[in-house]
Amino acid sequence: MIDINPKNILIRYNILVESDMTPEEVAEQLFPTDPHIRRVAKSVFEGDEDEVVAGLQKTIDSGVDPLSLINNALMAGMEVVSTLYDYGLLYLPDVIISAQAMIEGIEYCKEQSKQVHESKGKIISYVVEGDIHDIGKTIVTVLLRANGYDVIDLGKDVPVEEVVAAAKREKPIMLSGTALMTTTMHAFKDVNSRLLASDINVPVVCGGGAVTQDFISDYDLGVYCEEAADVPKIADSILHGLNIRKLRDTFHKH
Repeated sequence: MIDINPKNILIRYNILVESDMTPEEVAEQLFPTDPHIRRVAKSVFEGDEDEVVAGLQKTIDSGVDPLSLINNALMAGMEVVSTLYDYGLLYLPDVIISAQAMIEGIEYCKEQSKQVHESKGKIISYVVEGDIHDIGKTIVTVLLRANGYDVIDLGKDVPVEEVVAAAKREKPIMLSGTALMTTTMHAFKDVNSRLLASDINVPVVCGGGAVTQDFISDYDLGVYCEEAADVPKIADSILHGLNIRKLRDTFHKH
């Protein structure tokens, strides 16, 4: 009888993943084949900002359009990072380091191009009033920018009035708010009420150590998010037409 341990060999997304493979070995199967593009994507994966810029410069010097490299090279590298994160082979700090390298690359490509790179959409990011713990908000902001969104970062301890005023002014596709303390998370209720009173019906993605899915589900605009890495996925889903009910069906735990 053959003893087959399914943990030893896994096949996901047509990629062979064996238990003794390192993240780097798995990533090698996912990088683009073009040598110039591959260099940039690999540098994003490694979180090496200097190497990202050097690879971009060499590729641009060969005649490639700088803006095309945002999707074809930088995003390609970030997609490898996201895939390995989904596998459980990378952790959130790895994602953040790669995202920073990608953002550096995006800015460089913009500088080298005469064209304007349009963002996927505006998103407001903030920490609720009374709360000064902004690590979660910072992570979410980095990930959103790395995925092509224009993030208006309002900072920490943001008054409800300021959040609503920014929503009226910027007309975002969604808001992303965090709260670490139970004493501050009730600010989400005020934000929800004030937005509805102003006829602003965009999703308010809520997360943080104090926040629970049941708490957020009581608010018409609330969408709960436990993992920072899921926030860009929620934003992408909004662009694909998912309303608040469908976002909850997709991202809430049942």
